[in-house]
Amino acid sequence: MNLKKNPKANLENYSTFFMQLGLVLALLVSLLSIEYKTYDRSLSSLGNLTINDDLEEDVPITERIEPIKPPPPPPPAPEIIQVVKDKEDIKETVLQSTETNETEKIEVKDIVTVNEDEDVAEDVPFAIIENAPVFPGCENKPKSEQKKCLSDNITALVNKKFNVDLAADLGLTPGKKRISVIFKIDKNGEVVDIQARAPHPRLEKEAIRVVGLIPKMTPGKQRGRAVGVKYSLPIVFNVQE
Repeated sequence: MNLKKNPKANLENYSTFFMQLGLVLALLVSLLSIEYKTYDRSLSSLGNLTINDDLEEDVPITERIEPIKPPPPPPPAPEIIQVVKDKEDIKETVLQSTETNETEKIEVKDIVTVNEDEDVAEDVPFAIIENAPVFPGCENKPKSEQKKCLSDNITALVNKKFNVDLAADLGLTPGKKRISVIFKIDKNGEVVDIQARAPHPRLEKEAIRVVGLIPKMTPGKQRGRAVGVKYSLPIVFNVQE
């Protein structure tokens, strides 16, 4: 059997060549596609442009039209004056007096003057009393110093008579303690209506006892009348550790 194929024609000998040729062609096509450029089309002329200058813009009317005011009213007509002729009789109206010639007798009785006492408050605060109560021994002091003399003597008496050791016996916490005392110096100059408020009931009793030792005083006066005087006394002491 005779072979038709040429034994020297072997395509495998050119496979490497064809592969390299294909790579070169692929690279060439890629390079040409990258380097390819396009340019915008330019027009040399847009033609003749015509602008119509006859266009007019409508301007709104801004004129203000004021309403027509009505004419002012005519002046009032003058009053009609009636002219009386001399020949006509005019009737005069005669006013009759109602006074009588009789003189009435008015009896004047004696006017009695009644002296009414001005209302004076029963109890007046110590700060606004006109004549403060006078503590024994302050009688010779000027009136302007009698209030201070009374306060100083009451404070000295409380400091002397108050049992300070009572606070330690009650086991109170250390620090300042305050007792508020209110009482009245009545119309007779005696201390009454003593009220106290303290951190412990026994302290209240002690404060009432000490204030009750204040001696009788000359009562205070308001508008010349003896009145009761309200007095407030704070007692402050320090409880040490």
